[in-house]
Amino acid sequence: MSESTNDGNTAKETVGRYGVWSVGLRSEEPALRGEIAEAAAELEQLGYGAAWLGGSSSARHALPLLAATSRLAVGTSIQSIWQYDAEESAAAFAEVESAHPGRFLLGLGVSHAKLAEQYRRPYSALVAYLDALDKAGVPAGRRVLAALGPKTLELSRDRAAGSVPYLVTPEHTARAREILGEQPLLAPEFKVVLETDPATARALAREHLAMYLALPNYTNNFQRLGFTEGDLSAGGSDRLIDALYAWGPEDRIRDRVTAFHEAGADHVALQVIDDGDRDSLPRESWRRLSDLLH
Repeated sequence: MSESTNDGNTAKETVGRYGVWSVGLRSEEPALRGEIAEAAAELEQLGYGAAWLGGSSSARHALPLLAATSRLAVGTSIQSIWQYDAEESAAAFAEVESAHPGRFLLGLGVSHAKLAEQYRRPYSALVAYLDALDKAGVPAGRRVLAALGPKTLELSRDRAAGSVPYLVTPEHTARAREILGEQPLLAPEFKVVLETDPATARALAREHLAMYLALPNYTNNFQRLGFTEGDLSAGGSDRLIDALYAWGPEDRIRDRVTAFHEAGADHVALQVIDDGDRDSLPRESWRRLSDLLH
């Protein structure tokens, strides 16, 4: 196993303090190409440092956003190691790096047994994938891992630029920082519901959370963080919902995001949760968040 040439500080400088997490920004729908480019340019103007592409994106999904901007970093959050083999990933990385040097981060993860038929020995498979990326010349300092548990966080420290954990709390961030140490990038994703009514906000959050409550990688992590079986039933307790989703007045949302930085995050990737389609581009909400945070 090769050791990381981790330059977490470079990754931190690349992504800044805030970014957006979006499935819509990686859409392959031809009718959306123009709007995606416009949205990426606006995100850069609004002061976001990075756009994170959901939906098991590949490096090539980043190309339209990078072409439409001059400073915005773009990362995959996350690319499933089962969907794209390492040689394919390395070739795509090289293509993006040639066109837009230094602005792309390859975010990788092991996905879930229910979502990947070939899911076997995920940790060993991820190590082998990183070995293949090393052999193909993808720098460790330009890849990040969607790490939840201690072993994968250690791998993020030793074999990557850091970690981009999904569906976590500030308490997880504090534990992750202890494992990573000071230098590696820690960039958790965090969900925001721009609603002040508790019933409306929690209903939107529960609808969004439903699929994740069926995935043991997440529910096991919730239990490591102190949540109980009762918190995970009936769509999630108010305690669980309120820990995983920011909602309420602007100052409360700002405080919730700030809590991640205070716990050790370098960057927070903000995902807007609303009643729109999963592939929509919530540009007005991104504007509101920018005004709130900057």
